[in-house]
Amino acid sequence: MVQAPGRLLVVATPIGNLGDLSPRAREALAAAAVIAAEDTRHTRVLLQAAGVATPLVSLHAHNEAQRVPELIARLGQGEDVALVSDAGTPLLSDPGYELVLRASQAGFKVHTIPGPVAGLPTQRFCFEGFLPTRAAERRAALARLAHETRTLVFFEAPHRIRAMLADAAAEFGAQRAAVVARELTKAHETLYRGTLGELLARAQAEDNFARGELTLVVQGAGPGASADAPELRRVMDILLRELPPGRAAAVAAQLTGAPRSAAYALTTGRAGARSTAAAAPEPDEEMP
Repeated sequence: MVQAPGRLLVVATPIGNLGDLSPRAREALAAAAVIAAEDTRHTRVLLQAAGVATPLVSLHAHNEAQRVPELIARLGQGEDVALVSDAGTPLLSDPGYELVLRASQAGFKVHTIPGPVAGLPTQRFCFEGFLPTRAAERRAALARLAHETRTLVFFEAPHRIRAMLADAAAEFGAQRAAVVARELTKAHETLYRGTLGELLARAQAEDNFARGELTLVVQGAGPGASADAPELRRVMDILLRELPPGRAAAVAAQLTGAPRSAAYALTTGRAGARSTAAAAPEPDEEMP
């Protein structure tokens, strides 16, 4: 019989009162083969109060890089590994990001009890909730966020998720890493990981992608998101000879994977752009 791979269980623990530990969290901690804890002394008090005897190993900022390969190996042996911090949900200003990232990259299932975790940096994040439902307003909001370096968190309705991913890919660049979390903590919980371009293709191909409650988490802009990238400037130089600024920026974003807002920014004050600016649409208007 082929052994099933282990699961990484990201377990939220009480912030203060130990009695706030949920029954589901207690069951997960009791069933795991090992618990990776930020401070084993602190977590041991919680386990004793809950009547749980699962072995503990430390996982903190100073040993995470060395500890992660060991825990990944245990997952590969079919063991469930629970991850906890001293209080609250791991990764929110707590250790565990590298473990979640490596586990998800290796193909292991990552379950959260009870809250969400995307496997993207959470030291600093920006919660944007639901963006405007009108396409032009949504793209304008995304354009303003194109150079935000914090991880971005959005809510989206199932019937708009494909349009949201298309707009995010256009404004942020199709290669930006992202996660769509569907039906978190419910029976049909599913996490889709990839680039915005990959997620859009999957959303267009899979009916189940657009069902249930959806959260989109997008990696923040990195150093490579500069509007002065030589390749983007070269492409825009060519396109502006034939197209108005808005259309040129849209095409350049598709060709280079750069945010459309970054491409459009290169049109400001340029001679090629001035000749057609009067008739050109703004970057947040509908494109044909």
